[in-house]
Amino acid sequence: MASSNIPETITLPWASDFHCHLRQGAMMDTVTPMVEQGGVRTVLAMPNLTPPLTKTHMAVEYGQKLQKLAPNVHFILTLYLNPDLTPEEIKKAAEAGITAVKVYPSGVTTNSDWGVLDFKIYYPTFAAMQEHNMVLCLHGECPSDADKGICILNAEERFLATLRELHEAFPKLRIVLEHATTKAAVDCVKSLGDTVACTITAHHLFITVDDWAGQPHHFCKPVAKFPTDRDALQQVVKSGHPRFFLGSDSAPHPRQAKQGEKPAAGVFTTPVLVPLVATLFEKLSCLDKLEGFISTNGRAFYQLPSLGPEDDSITLTRSAGWAVPASYEVQDSANTSDKPDTVVPFMANSKLTWSL
Repeated sequence: MASSNIPETITLPWASDFHCHLRQGAMMDTVTPMVEQGGVRTVLAMPNLTPPLTKTHMAVEYGQKLQKLAPNVHFILTLYLNPDLTPEEIKKAAEAGITAVKVYPSGVTTNSDWGVLDFKIYYPTFAAMQEHNMVLCLHGECPSDADKGICILNAEERFLATLRELHEAFPKLRIVLEHATTKAAVDCVKSLGDTVACTITAHHLFITVDDWAGQPHHFCKPVAKFPTDRDALQQVVKSGHPRFFLGSDSAPHPRQAKQGEKPAAGVFTTPVLVPLVATLFEKLSCLDKLEGFISTNGRAFYQLPSLGPEDDSITLTRSAGWAVPASYEVQDSANTSDKPDTVVPFMANSKLTWSL
């Protein structure tokens, strides 16, 4: 899209975010109402809470809490893969309207200590998911292991063999490789069948390894990789490939947790999500692919109804002077100190070319 043809406003369906961390307690109360602020009304909510959402009733109760905080949002509920997630529990979850199961390899990110060490012991569970038309969401990294030559820079690429094995074993099971960060992951997903898709975050479309090294508010897992990897992510969204879509992996942490001795992994984009993506898509000259990436592609893969003219919409306004807020205050009634917790968003204080 040439710069001379860029409109002053763009009206689109409400976006769908197919990977978002909405947390618990005061942080949940703070960030969940921000979902609509970022232009989103469909959210796949992550289950890596403390304790994780390992049972159907736990996910249902969590969804009820989220719904009270954001009544207009459709929350897609997930379960955390664990040894208690039997085929019987999968049937129960499907009947309760739970859509997906999330896989965290052990120790790879926040609250993943309960995660998977051996995928094959879960094959009966995956078979039940395939039977009940559920989605398997993969945090696609191998745990770091110096003896095996695995670190955070190659952990995603080393995981791709597992993705191929799972797809071969369960060809009708819908699988999402989440938050891809490498050219290898893009190429792998493109090479597989129509039941394998991939989410891409807003922040991984912007940054490389140099942007998070020494900048804790850009540090997440999987980490952003090399410029060639970012270029591959940008090119696949620019192409409009139908099996690549938005999953923000927005993951808020209090400022002190991000700026401490060992920064927590997570980037917070929820309240500015669609303007961030629109700003990047304008830079890539592909605003015509924006609706597919933030709405159509993901909804089709998750078998959700498409959104038409009769549905509510959002309007983006071209506004070169709008800046991302420096921080957001965490609404915590239990905090009696003079300094309330804050959470710092991605690209804080930066100006975006689009706003809602």
